[in-house]
Amino acid sequence: MTPRRMAWRFAVLFWTLFGVVTGIQVWISMITHGHSVPRLIFYYVAISEGWLAATVGIVWLARRFPIVPLRRLPILVHFLAACVIAVLHSFYWLGLLIAIRPYDRMTAEPAQMPIASILFFRVPLEFLLYCMVLGAAMAFDFYERYRERALQAAQLETSLADARLHALELQIQPHFLFNTLNAISGLVRVKRNDEAITMLAGLSELLRYTLDHENDQRVPLDVELAVLRRYLEIQRARFPDRMSFTIDASSEAGRGAVPTLLLQPLAENAIRHGIELSASPGVVNVRAFRNNGHLHIEVFNTGTLGERSESGIGVRNTLDRLRHLYGEEARFDLKSAGEGVLASVSIPWSSL
Repeated sequence: MTPRRMAWRFAVLFWTLFGVVTGIQVWISMITHGHSVPRLIFYYVAISEGWLAATVGIVWLARRFPIVPLRRLPILVHFLAACVIAVLHSFYWLGLLIAIRPYDRMTAEPAQMPIASILFFRVPLEFLLYCMVLGAAMAFDFYERYRERALQAAQLETSLADARLHALELQIQPHFLFNTLNAISGLVRVKRNDEAITMLAGLSELLRYTLDHENDQRVPLDVELAVLRRYLEIQRARFPDRMSFTIDASSEAGRGAVPTLLLQPLAENAIRHGIELSASPGVVNVRAFRNNGHLHIEVFNTGTLGERSESGIGVRNTLDRLRHLYGEEARFDLKSAGEGVLASVSIPWSSL
């Protein structure tokens, strides 16, 4: 339900209750007269509902001629409108009094009603009610404008965050493409054409993955692990005698949602600073599991931490994406672990 529709429902409820309460008060003050309670309450509810019709006109005038900032024309328009509505509603009140006769035999006859005196004492109350409705209309108008600006600000902030994330992804993809093409050219130079063709086929699949998911901020971990396996197979073609890898993820963890291309920069970092720099065989082990409402992903590689840091393009962009998507709820650690280095990521659990 929109706020405007809720406001009109509130207006109907307010004027109805206003009439009921007024009728009950009058009946209590005249309880010894023996008037009909339903007729008396109906009479005052009918009077109040007349103000519901006036509310529609006042709301329109409040938007067409806003009081704030103070100007002569809007003030004059609302003053004249208040006079017209006050007089019309006063005569409406008199008409109901004659038609319904809420006070039974005590109700005055039309010829006995001092019209001028009634208007003199009735108009100030009508002016007061006009000002009350006008104030409520202005307050609601201010609320709607504030709400609209808040929504626009939220949409702008979301758009900026999406733009930043997209920019970070665009930085990761050329970085990965450059490194892979560089590896392929190295294989061609040493006449390892079969391995180069295999890497080109794998690269084609990876590029297809990035195109298929270019508008997706998150994908299931199983999908991300499948493309990671293809990437590691490409890298193993570069180091057939020096690299092996394993991927271990529980079925529950595989259903978790992760940012697109989250793992590839971590695996690239492990190979560049671990496998490439070592003449002895090495491993890259990937592990994922769910624990305490978080999805944990670990990428381990043999080697030493050395001068490795979180300032590289891939890792730095991964950190920025995690920060934009999860804020302080995401964790990233890079540390020595036994005979190698462990990169661990923890993000809030969610599924797609």
